Amino acid sequence: MSQKVRVRFAPSPTGPLHIGGVRTALYNYLFAKAHGGDFLLRIEDTDQTRYVEGAEGYIVEALHWLSIPFDEGPGKEGSVGPYKQSERKHLYRQYADRLVTEGKAYYAFDTSEDLNEHRKNHEAQGKTFIYNWHNRLKLENSLSLSPEAVEEKLSNGEEYVIRFKSPEGETLLLKDIIRGDIEIDTNTLDDKVLFKSDGMPTYHLANIVDDHLMEITHVIRGEEWLPSLALHQQLYDAFGWQAPAFAHLPLILKPSGKGKLSKRDGEMGGFPVFPLQWNGENETYAGYREEGYLPEAVVNMLAFLGWNPGTEEEFFSLEALTEVFSLERVHKAGAKFDPEKTKWFQHHYLQEMDERLLTGRFQALLQQKGVSGTLDTQKIVSLLKERATFVEDLWEQGSFFYEAPQSYDEKAVQKAFKPDTKEILQQVKNLTERTDTFTSEALSETIKGWITQQEMGFGKVMMPLRLALVGEMKGPDVFDIMALLGKKESLQRIERTIQHLS
Repeated sequence: MSQKVRVRFAPSPTGPLHIGGVRTALYNYLFAKAHGGDFLLRIEDTDQTRYVEGAEGYIVEALHWLSIPFDEGPGKEGSVGPYKQSERKHLYRQYADRLVTEGKAYYAFDTSEDLNEHRKNHEAQGKTFIYNWHNRLKLENSLSLSPEAVEEKLSNGEEYVIRFKSPEGETLLLKDIIRGDIEIDTNTLDDKVLFKSDGMPTYHLANIVDDHLMEITHVIRGEEWLPSLALHQQLYDAFGWQAPAFAHLPLILKPSGKGKLSKRDGEMGGFPVFPLQWNGENETYAGYREEGYLPEAVVNMLAFLGWNPGTEEEFFSLEALTEVFSLERVHKAGAKFDPEKTKWFQHHYLQEMDERLLTGRFQALLQQKGVSGTLDTQKIVSLLKERATFVEDLWEQGSFFYEAPQSYDEKAVQKAFKPDTKEILQQVKNLTERTDTFTSEALSETIKGWITQQEMGFGKVMMPLRLALVGEMKGPDVFDIMALLGKKESLQRIERTIQHLS
């Protein structure tokens, strides 16, 4: 590409950032970096009625957590800022006025009551009301009124909007990198509002003006914006500007594959659909970060929601993704979200995590739970991590290291505790007391050797011993457990079980 690639992620701060939006940000970032380009963040806050306090900070924090840094944006100003549309509103009016002056847009004075009446009349006739070429000369606007009447309305301060004058009888030939060639009959398009009566531009005008001024070369956005492509191309043409290349990403679907993934799906299914926890005035939503997911797992999962590398490989770091990502391999069809696949990615990255770092996180969890001790935490992590998907799992799998069992699993007791179990555990206790080198290897050799000598089944000894140490039939090798607990604690737990059986 001869021109430097510049892309933008342009969310509206109307609430928490859905993972669909995160994926859009990710694909923009990957495309930019794959081509040595720039990734911009622009906050599209023209609709002040829907503005939610804290949403902008949430967006920035989410991108930071996922290690998707923007090159330009709020707080990271470049030469084409500011990067909040509310701080750019002085720019938009001149472009709206330019279109009016050139006859490509017009003032519309119709009240909301008038328009509602038109809609009702059309519905009564089984028709759909569209404000465009076929009726605009019958409505209250600067095309149907005399110049004097228009001037009078403007002088009197009557409210108005500025509408785009969509052409009649033309065929638009549009291109989309993902979806290919698209044809649109302009007769089916309505005259969209570009400038509102409150003095703010609509998304359509602000979006086009900002993309042009920020020198955006590629617009990569969700499929929900595909119906707006025709208008946006028309606006570029109206201004005489070079339009960027467009790519509309497929929807992220419910786990069932039927319909768009929503926050309710997450609530019902017990999985997050937001990167970070959101605490609103009347609502709280779970976040991947707070649920214990690693950012690497979330990024890897999102990358595969609508794209594949063309190989069997499934694990990619962010850096590796930038080397293989292309829009040509993005699917047209919606991508079904799979919560279990997300956990699968999480399990992989937890196993890949530096053990010292994982130990640090586990220690932080222990502190939160008010647990202290002198045990070798890193050794415990090393023994447990294979069975863990989240850091919290290390506690669930290994809490017995820090808390002696107060009871024994009932189902396991029925299988493991027999009339002679008390005597067997007494023998194991005696052997344990006589073991000078209290290592896993020495304990294994001593106790397994004795079992073999007695010609007993291993389960007859090992199951009760595990219950004595753990309280359940879980955990790593029994002798590894004993070695970590130490001789004193191991003997106390065995003795407690003997007393239980008395």
